[in-house]
Amino acid sequence: MSAPSARRRWLSKAARWSVGGLALAGGGVPLSVLAGAQKEEHLADSVRTALSAAVQTSAPPVPVFSDRKSEMDYQNWLNVMKRRLGARMIDDFTRHEFLQTVWYESARAGLDVSLVLGLIQVESNFRKFAISAVGARGLMQVMPFWARVIGDGDASTLFHQQTNLRFGCVILRYYLQRENGNLFYALGRYNGSRGQAKYPNAVMAAQRNWAL
Repeated sequence: MSAPSARRRWLSKAARWSVGGLALAGGGVPLSVLAGAQKEEHLADSVRTALSAAVQTSAPPVPVFSDRKSEMDYQNWLNVMKRRLGARMIDDFTRHEFLQTVWYESARAGLDVSLVLGLIQVESNFRKFAISAVGARGLMQVMPFWARVIGDGDASTLFHQQTNLRFGCVILRYYLQRENGNLFYALGRYNGSRGQAKYPNAVMAAQRNWAL
């Protein structure tokens, strides 16, 4: 079998994994019902420039703390979340790396980390290489057009963990600002289903799984 043919089969299988009949943990709602896509829209030059600057990934996701208590609170959160992730990720190193990165990127974007984890649960069920039926990629199911609009144009980087989380958090923050802080509508925009309740309700329900 040729390499291109094998790759096409792998991509097709990955798409079925990410949007098929798997149920959300504790929710019973198939991923295929909730998978959506951000809609490409015109961005003012100033917005495009700001978003492009916000997704630059030069710094590694290493938390920095102002005091010992903050560091201890983080360590406690990390230990609790590792247990909650359980078998969703194969080993302790993978869980640690993921949680450290999602905590860092959530804080960087000014988002509640439990909200971001809830969104990841609904969007990809923690699959780093998930691909939706419409082409959204990675943990936070970012549409490839974002790599062209505010990134370097290489959509394959959306499978890189920190890049995907950085894009997803920056995009969600942008939608929250666009909706004047209204989480219901911002989540709808993220999913491409603004005004419909199913997706925002699912994310906010999943968020409770990750509240400390």
